[in-house]
Amino acid sequence: MDLVLDCSMALAWAIPDEGSEAADRLLSGLERGSRLWIPALWWYELSNALTVAQRRGRLSDSDLLRLIELYRTLPLFTDTLLGAEAVFRFRVLAQRYKLSAYDAAYLELAQRRGLGLMTLDGGLAKAARGAGIPLPRT
Repeated sequence: MDLVLDCSMALAWAIPDEGSEAADRLLSGLERGSRLWIPALWWYELSNALTVAQRRGRLSDSDLLRLIELYRTLPLFTDTLLGAEAVFRFRVLAQRYKLSAYDAAYLELAQRRGLGLMTLDGGLAKAARGAGIPLPRT
């Protein structure tokens, strides 16, 4: 199973009060050979969210270490196809679907690779449906 993994889904595993049954099912249902594709910005987005969660007391030091180990074991594949042409593709999708350029990066990756998108973000899910990108049920 190859999918694009939005940061919102990965954060549901991280922050106790943001848990999600769909995220838990995805995590427990990963098969050997699965690949979870992420845009390069995913690492920055994840790091920022975890930093803010810890700063606000929503995540302990031990939880953070456990999560880093979890993310280390996931079959994450970082897509680094970037450049001036990517700016155009992100901008077009962001305008068409009223997304941030950051969210458009997930949509563009799913389109370009022909993959489904796993997200808990309602706006991104709506855009994916509009673009004909599958939103797999876990």
